[in-house]
This record gives sequence, structure tokens and C-alpha cells, in this order.
Amino acid sequence: MSGKKLRIALAGNANVGKSVIFNQLTGLHQHIGNWPGKTVERAEGTLHFKGYTIDVIDLPGIYSLSTLSLEEVISREYIIMEKPDLVINVVDASILERNLFFTLQLIELGAPLIIALNQIDVAERKGIKIDYKRLEEILQVPVVPTVAIRGKGLHELLEKAIETIEKGFSNQITIRYGEEVEERIQRLEGVLKNIGLKYPIRWVAIKLLEGDEYIEEEIREIKPEIPDLARSLAEEIERIHGHPCPTVITSERYEVAGRIAREVQRILPSIKPSLGERIHNITTHKIMGYLIMVLVVFGVLLTIFGFGGYLSNVLSDLLYGFEPLFESILGFGPLKDIIWGGLIEGI
Repeated sequence: MSGKKLRIALAGNANVGKSVIFNQLTGLHQHIGNWPGKTVERAEGTLHFKGYTIDVIDLPGIYSLSTLSLEEVISREYIIMEKPDLVINVVDASILERNLFFTLQLIELGAPLIIALNQIDVAERKGIKIDYKRLEEILQVPVVPTVAIRGKGLHELLEKAIETIEKGFSNQITIRYGEEVEERIQRLEGVLKNIGLKYPIRWVAIKLLEGDEYIEEEIREIKPEIPDLARSLAEEIERIHGHPCPTVITSERYEVAGRIAREVQRILPSIKPSLGERIHNITTHKIMGYLIMVLVVFGVLLTIFGFGGYLSNVLSDLLYGFEPLFESILGFGPLKDIIWGGLIEGI
């Protein structure tokens, strides 16, 4: 942390409300461009809060921290190389297990982290009740419930972000895998010690077992025999499980995410949304919202050009009914011409 300036990155799956939070926080103070040398859009904005100037970076929506896509490479490199003061992991509360899969990877990476548990209103309508305090205890990461589209919880999110940065980060949980995988992770951790890694040792060990080419290349430059050992250990896991090692690790990570989700959420009878909520959901729908807007504009034009002509004729007949009264009061002359001809007929 340097002075009163902070950098916060928003990370999460696609379609979890991450960009909504970005827009709510930064408003018009944002810049949209591309990541250097890349074709992927980069959104960056600024806000001021409690004496801090905070740069907010909206990372691409991704589902893992592998290097299978350009978006994943960008997000991972930014978190590792740029070292933001905080990463806000935006999680869709209505599909918690799927989102926790990515959260666990951020924890393994050692990212300074808090969680925005977004779309809790959607979760509640589906009958999903989440004990976010218990989720905090399990992950050892602060969790703030939000409804980004309505701005609910965003002030609390910023307060928690500042509090977490100022207080410093406590140790997050260590994600434990099955016995066969865990044993080989620990063997790699042993040989990775004291070689000057810029990443968490355990994360590097997992990535080597997953066959991450970027990490393999970096480690090979330091100690060439380690990637070869990792491949040998990965083959052992494959022989035991009958599946490629990356598939085994992914499956076990999903199992961990599933166990956590089951522990912190209860499924209740779904709540019927109120009339106002139903109208809001329809009018803000990404497709229906535009159709409704077109219908409203068409209705206004139809009223103006259709009903407007009829209303004009009715008012005209009504006004001309008063002409004899004006003539009896004002007579025929300039005054009557000005008032009747200029004002009444002009209208």
C-alpha cells in the first residue's frame, strides 16, 4: 500500500455481476481500452472513498486460473505480476458451488482476497439461504453479501476492502486434496523450497502436476529436473485413478467446493417474487427489456399521432363553442381579433 492510493481487481466467472459492481463503484470515472498487446478489453475506473483514491480493474470473466485462454492468462498475470492491493472475488450466490471452484484457485494462488457474495436476492428467490459468516470461517476470507444491480451492500463491500487492506491479511485455508494427490504435492514442495520462487510453493507444485506449460518453462530455467519429476508424479496419479492428473485435481477441487457449498447453504421453499420484483426482472432483462422499451416508444408515438389528432378536434370544437360568448363580450374589433385569433386559434 502506497500513501492513499490503492488498486483493487475484480475477479470472477462471467455473468456474476462483476461488471455491474465495477460500473456502480466507478460511475463515469472509467476508461475502456485493451490490455497491452492483447485484443481483450480492459476496463479500469477510479473512485474516492474514506480518503483513498482507488483504481478498480475489472478483470475478464473466467472460470479457472489455467492458461487455456487469453483471458485466463491476462487475469493470472495481473494478479501475480501487478500485485493489486486486493482482489474482490465476485461470486454468484445462486450457483455457489460452481463459483467456489474459482475461489479455491484464487486462495491457492495466495491472492489478497475478499468475496462479494452477489445476487443473494436471486438465490433467496430460488430458496437458497447462505450462511455467509460460516463461509467466512471455512475459507478464512471476508465475505460481504451484495445485490449489485440495486447497489445493495456495495458501501459495506468498500468498507470491508479498506479494513482488510489496513489490517493486513491472515492466513487463508490450505485446500487439501485426496491422499495420492496430496502426497505428490508435498514431494514437489520439498524440492521447490529455497529456489527463489515468486509464487506460493504449493501453488507451483499443483500447477506442475496439472502440466501448466508457463510454470514448467519458468521452473525449468531455474532447476530443469523439477518439471521432469512433476511429470513422473503426475503419471503415477494417472495410473492410480485411471484419468489424467489435471482431470483428477479438477475433480477433487470440485468436490471441495461442493462440500463447502453444502455446509453453508440451505435449500428452502422458493420465495415467490413480489409484483414490483417481477416487473423489475422483466424490464431489466437483457432481451425483454429492449422489447419493452421499443413497445413503450411505439405506444407514445401512436398516442401522439393517433389519439392526438382526435383530441385536437375535440378541443377545437369545444373552443369554437365559446366564440359567440367572446363576440358578445368583446364585440367585433381589434381586441377580439387579438384575443380570439391570436391566442385561442393560435393554440
